[in-house]
Amino acid sequence: MPAVVIVGAQWGDEGKGKATDLLGSRVDHVVKFNGGNNAGHTVVIGDQKYALHLLPSGILTPGCTPVIGNGVVVDLAVLFEELDALTARGLDVSALKISANAHVIADYNRILDKVTERFLGSRRIGTTGRGIGPTYADKMNRVGIRIQDLFDEKILAQKVEGALELKNQILTKIYNRRAVTVEATVEELLSYADRLAPMVADTGLLLNQALDRGETVLLEAGQATLLDVDHGTYPFVTSSSATSGGACTGSGIPPTRIDRVISIVKAYTTRVGEGPFPTELHDDFGENLRKVGMEYGTTTGRPRRCGWYDSVIARYAARVNGVTDFVLTKLDVLTGLEKVPVCVAYDVDGVRHDEMPVNQTDIHHAVPIYEELPGWWEDISGARSLDDLPPNAQKYVAAVEELSGARISAIGVGPERDETVVVHDLL
Repeated sequence: MPAVVIVGAQWGDEGKGKATDLLGSRVDHVVKFNGGNNAGHTVVIGDQKYALHLLPSGILTPGCTPVIGNGVVVDLAVLFEELDALTARGLDVSALKISANAHVIADYNRILDKVTERFLGSRRIGTTGRGIGPTYADKMNRVGIRIQDLFDEKILAQKVEGALELKNQILTKIYNRRAVTVEATVEELLSYADRLAPMVADTGLLLNQALDRGETVLLEAGQATLLDVDHGTYPFVTSSSATSGGACTGSGIPPTRIDRVISIVKAYTTRVGEGPFPTELHDDFGENLRKVGMEYGTTTGRPRRCGWYDSVIARYAARVNGVTDFVLTKLDVLTGLEKVPVCVAYDVDGVRHDEMPVNQTDIHHAVPIYEELPGWWEDISGARSLDDLPPNAQKYVAAVEELSGARISAIGVGPERDETVVVHDLL
């Protein structure tokens, strides 16, 4: 059986959690391979809603092994808060495995994240302030703390001391903040070690052995294509690889074992934080999408910026990720509109761009070129096949599929687990 990757096609919040959960009962392992608690999935099961930030959404599926891969940065306080919250709701979380090579978010990473954003002022990136970026920077600078370091107090103290030599200079002399002590950081991190130990594993080995046994592994991205540190709208991106290539480096599974790449794309477009957004709406239509779609961040609660569907972005995501299947979510939010515009290309200073401009300046100056499609008024939440959708909703799906570069295999018609039209089998 293959490894399957799920990635977001836009700027995140497309509904990856629901798509993962849709496959969960047929998947043996679900792996989070990048990011940290700077993004979230909301999964609705019956009348229960679960907001997950750090944990893979497979944690909600009995019999599925959830895995936090080596490409993730882990805030241990958040990890145990989430686990305790799920346990309190009657869920068994004992199957969770965490890579020994995943990096740990230390207290000084969170402090630096917040003070740096304030210092940048109007040039801020729009981070969540949770220490994600500084932790990845430590990883690349080879001064990071890994999960495995918590089980060797001497090594841990040496690494924390080395990291703080420079960071305390920055905190005290540039930002006029109090220095962080080695002892306090080490004490906090060690306080988690005993509880953490049974969860820690060589997850790369575990996952490859699972594939050898014929089991299915689902690799679940945090954030999305346009937030990828290499392929996103840099510098307004996250600090990790949120595309299908990151699934390999963040899990230890080689690319030759990946059989399918499923990309989640919302029937309109949203983003949180700063950065370019060609189809963004600053009018009543944008406010309607936010209100009807309940577009507020799972992790931050921030209102999301909203705009029409952007097929330029979808085509880019299809190319960068090697998308085999799209899952189109939140089609129901468009119900009740007389006309539904779709961005088919950009105009940049009088030049038409059918593909994503390579220059940052051009993306900032891009003006969407729209085609309008007829809307529909019928309630589509009960649809379970394409034929159940109103004719104009079917035309919208067909047009978006043709524009986006890969087939649409499932369509979300409501927030609940079963409110999905399945067109093609995702496995």
